[in-house]
Amino acid sequence: MGWPRWLYSAALYGLAPLIWRRAWRESLPTHPRRQRLGLIPSSPPGERATWLHCASLGEVVAARPLIEALARPGEHLVITTMTATGAQRALALAEQLTAAGRGRVTHAFLPLDFPGAARRFVARLRPARALFFETELWPNLLAACRRHGVPVAVLNGRLSPRAFRGYRRLRPLMHEALGCVDWLAAKSAADAERFRALGMAAERTSVVGSLKFDIRPDDAVLEASRRLRSWLGERPVWVAGSTHEGEDEQLLDAHARLRRDYPQALLILVPRHPQRFDAVAELCGRRGLGTARRSREEAVAAETTVYLGDTLGELMTLYGAGDLAFVGGSLVPVGGHNLLEPAALGVPVLSGPALANFEDVAEVLRHAEALVEVADGAALAERLVALFGDAAARRRLGEAGRHVVAANRGALARTLEGLSRQPFQDQ
Repeated sequence: MGWPRWLYSAALYGLAPLIWRRAWRESLPTHPRRQRLGLIPSSPPGERATWLHCASLGEVVAARPLIEALARPGEHLVITTMTATGAQRALALAEQLTAAGRGRVTHAFLPLDFPGAARRFVARLRPARALFFETELWPNLLAACRRHGVPVAVLNGRLSPRAFRGYRRLRPLMHEALGCVDWLAAKSAADAERFRALGMAAERTSVVGSLKFDIRPDDAVLEASRRLRSWLGERPVWVAGSTHEGEDEQLLDAHARLRRDYPQALLILVPRHPQRFDAVAELCGRRGLGTARRSREEAVAAETTVYLGDTLGELMTLYGAGDLAFVGGSLVPVGGHNLLEPAALGVPVLSGPALANFEDVAEVLRHAEALVEVADGAALAERLVALFGDAAARRRLGEAGRHVVAANRGALARTLEGLSRQPFQDQ
């Protein structure tokens, strides 16, 4: 173990009580907490699974086309996540794929990056290859893969300027970690350059594009959206998805302003984290808003002002039922969420200014005039009023977004082609 990783591991042990407290919250009744220490059942003799790690819900959603491509009859795909919401989405997808005869797809929580936990996890899983999605660079897990001869790829490699500045302070550690990566499939030339500046070898780096553009709404989602819209009736409907604390208040203010001009307008409000569902429902109640909760199958009546999307795995369905879609995490300093989910459905996309996590996607949408950006909640209200009064503008925005997604697909094929070469082909 080099001195950078030794110091990093020592710091982890020092922070262990805080780290474990956070991990304790991110748990599921179906998953023993000992998984966080790498204590998983050993793989059967002769089985060599593909291991794909996605940090949280957003990464699982973005990686879905890749997951579906990797799930094949007679093979085992193991998806790991850090968060409980990511785990729930991964489990639902695993159940669908397994039931469809697409091989065995399972989920486990990623172990904490303590040296012993990392070694145990890799030794017990014995994967044929380890695939890390986006910016998941865990030094001890990467070192454990190298120690056990497991080839490693970082797919849809993303490193924002902000993340790069943070990692650059740890360059010796990152240089050692990236030395364990056999292939980096970066989503843009700028991302590739930032990874190279941290020590990733240029000859092991490719620019393949963003897998997020390979999103394809399936027929079941489209049909569910159609049924939901029919159920909601002929009224102006807008969706605010993946919202955060401090953002919901601004959205409700914007909705109140919209209702002055469109009294029948309905807001479908979808908080990002399930632990906030009740708090957002209470917020709506304190404001005296007629609120129906989807999880309780409550009816949406004429006097209903807000339809609370307090379920998991239905965001695409809810987006598809709207005339307009606002993507959250962008009116507060979170960095935004997936702008392409409503765009792929042909639903006009609105966003706040905080888009650091999706700046590359936002730039493509801007260039195509397929994104409406607002500075704050008041500006959002103005644009909502204007767009609900201009059906032609809504159609142009929706079609432009759909075209952007279709025109930029292809990263999945390039990624799978890279994984078909040494050292990643099936062992």
